[in-house]
Amino acid sequence: MNYIPKEIISFIEENDVKFIRLTFTDLYGNLKNIAIMPCELKRAFEYGIPFEAGFFSKHCSDLLLFPDISTMSVLPWRPKSGRVIRFFCNIKHIDGTPYEGDMRSRLCSFIDKMRDKGYSCKISTRCEFYLLDTDENGNPTKIPHDNASYLDIAPLDKCENTRREICLSLEEMGFNPQTSRHSYGPGQNEIDFKHSNPVSAADNMVYYKTVVKNVASQNGLFASFMPKPVHNQSGSGLHIGISIKKDGKHIFSSDTDSFTDTGRSFTAGILNRINEITCFLNPTTNSYRRLNENLSENKNGKQSDLFRLVRVPYSYGNDPCIELCSADASCNPYIAFMLILMAGLEGIEADERLDKNLSEGGRIFRSDRLPTSLEDAVSSALSSKFIKDAFGENVHEDIFRHFKSIISDYNASDDKTKFEDEIWFRNI
Repeated sequence: MNYIPKEIISFIEENDVKFIRLTFTDLYGNLKNIAIMPCELKRAFEYGIPFEAGFFSKHCSDLLLFPDISTMSVLPWRPKSGRVIRFFCNIKHIDGTPYEGDMRSRLCSFIDKMRDKGYSCKISTRCEFYLLDTDENGNPTKIPHDNASYLDIAPLDKCENTRREICLSLEEMGFNPQTSRHSYGPGQNEIDFKHSNPVSAADNMVYYKTVVKNVASQNGLFASFMPKPVHNQSGSGLHIGISIKKDGKHIFSSDTDSFTDTGRSFTAGILNRINEITCFLNPTTNSYRRLNENLSENKNGKQSDLFRLVRVPYSYGNDPCIELCSADASCNPYIAFMLILMAGLEGIEADERLDKNLSEGGRIFRSDRLPTSLEDAVSSALSSKFIKDAFGENVHEDIFRHFKSIISDYNASDDKTKFEDEIWFRNI
């Protein structure tokens, strides 16, 4: 929404707002925040709020948070008395220059470059998660909250009420949930979001996980977005729908005969870079349990998402688009969306041609191109000039230092499942 600082100050005074959360993500998509009192908000808008950034990067010490005034939202699960509001923030150096590791700002900049070339973009997400029971002490278990399966209803679907509360909370915060359902696995759920601009879609994806986890906790449950949290059950994916216009005209269409050459080139560009960007779409070792086990039909008879790596083209409301199906919720959506769009635009500029033999009935089968482990995926990205150019030297160094540390610790662990649970089960 288009607010001005004076309107925000008035809202705070009139609605008993006591705390303001300045939220942002680190390079790996982990949500962080600093809470300030209302009297500090004017200073935040004008001068920024400093924080020690050593955990962010070895290349900087202190950074500043500047609230993006258009992203104000009330947290619905907090008390009405003494309300809490939230802003997403832009991150800058102390001298006021943009911080190169602020992936949200980088995505904004790339969207501006696309706009200068006549392109506009909308992105939608479909994201799965598990609702799991907690023990007598409130600690999460791996016991699914129900034994329902795809599209089941109550009483088989015991997640229905919690899922409804999640959607209402998302709607109250100004998000755009569109549909919700029980997914394939027991206790597995999915919520779909309407198309929105890429930055808003990434903002929604980041905070969506927080909303789900908070509402689940209020209902005595634990929500996990881990790609493969429950052995022998369906993995949880993040499907990314991409709608592109060139000079106001759609480059995709729900009619396969009208799939333009530009649309085919955009899709070919993504496929050409899929090997190099996979570690950013699937950045955990657990991600590859889902990807590898999906190479064949699971016991529910569900067609593997990998055999439908890209769904192309199809109509999502009034926005015909393609859908990339390999990602999962452990990714940093600002990075994921930026790399996907960069690859697609590169395909257009290079006039890439999509191999018609790869598709069947609106699906593209490129599972052979995907790495089978995080180590392989990181190796592909590390040797890629495309990736290095996307991040710059310092950010590139920080990201791959993190990846190498995770892979080294994973390889050294005696119990790989325990290692993944300790790092990602609670945190994704």
